[in-house]
Amino acid sequence: MNRETALVVFSGGQDSTTCLFWAKRNFKKVYALSFLYGQKHQKEVELAREIARKAEVEFDVMDVSFIGQLGHNSLTDTTMMMDQEKPADSVPNTFVPGRNLFFLSIAAVYARERGINHLVTGVSQTDFSGYPDCRDAFIKSLNVTLNLAMDEQFVIHTPLMWIDKAETWALADKLGVMELIRTETLTCYNGVQGDGCGHCPACTLRREGLEKYLKSKNQ
Repeated sequence: MNRETALVVFSGGQDSTTCLFWAKRNFKKVYALSFLYGQKHQKEVELAREIARKAEVEFDVMDVSFIGQLGHNSLTDTTMMMDQEKPADSVPNTFVPGRNLFFLSIAAVYARERGINHLVTGVSQTDFSGYPDCRDAFIKSLNVTLNLAMDEQFVIHTPLMWIDKAETWALADKLGVMELIRTETLTCYNGVQGDGCGHCPACTLRREGLEKYLKSKNQ
């Protein structure tokens, strides 16, 4: 197994950028792979490219627009109003069916071709937004499936799986990239860089986590 190189599934948002620098701390060589899947906030990919350049990691982007066309969701359908909160009886309509399944499967093939065994993704069960493909059970299951499918020994790392957004900010601070993440990442579903639009679910979660971390840091 190649223990020195990792591939980060990289969107250019808060979580994946934190994971990118976590990977740089833990591996000698890091690659970053972004995806265009028909997202309305695809500006994130250009920001991801710039962050990767500053981080001095190899960057690539793949067009997988078919993912956004497979199911209806408010991140790829401009006619659909975005859920501000998780519905009581279903996943929020910001859920893109199959997104993490496809991303990680494609990333594994990409990694295999380059002799990379370690995959890193920023999913988190603690800040569970109702997305079933962010759960630890899914990641563990997919890890086994990918290894069986390609007769490889991939290891999927999820540094944020059991920490909340405040702790994610704390990790970014520890890694020395908190200011970069505050100003240069794009988490907002409406495509607004930095602090974002302020009212979409992603912005709300990000802001509340930052406020909680800063409060605890100043106590």
